[in-house]
Amino acid sequence: MDSTVLRWFPPLRAVWAPVGQQAVVPISGQNAKRTLWGAINPRSGKRVVTVSKRGRQEDFMVLLRALRAAYPGRPILLVLDQASCHTAQKSQRLAARLGIHLLLLPKQHSELNCMDHLWRHLKEHVSANRQYSSVDEHADAAVLWVLGLSPEEALRKAGCLAKGFWLRDLLENFWRPT
Repeated sequence: MDSTVLRWFPPLRAVWAPVGQQAVVPISGQNAKRTLWGAINPRSGKRVVTVSKRGRQEDFMVLLRALRAAYPGRPILLVLDQASCHTAQKSQRLAARLGIHLLLLPKQHSELNCMDHLWRHLKEHVSANRQYSSVDEHADAAVLWVLGLSPEEALRKAGCLAKGFWLRDLLENFWRPT
């Protein structure tokens, strides 16, 4: 699980342009934002995504509820970073009440987070050098892109199919939902 911020002002990246001409990227000059919250099942590739105006504890708790609704009656092990909204007592209590086990990653190790890899591809394909008519249109396009990937494509982009995927042993040997 991870979150990412989408800004109406697009991230500007290298782009092709005719020789001798500057690439033109029209921008609004405004910088509203939306936070995407997402989780990927590293076995099936199923994704759950929510959108919020901010990136607060209450918004994280919306994702927890969405995960429980997506996997009713099944155990959930959620791998996530140590953002304050994840470690807050209220979030921890809700996760426990919903039967969601939280596995906190070490600080400063975003390379271990599958959704972080997926967000990188999202920003490259949906956000970079594109000015949407509104930040909500940008968020809608982002959600459609994430959920529109095939399960295998999502797992590949998230790094879950890599030979040395660090969660493989846990998934195959230790975490066996009943």
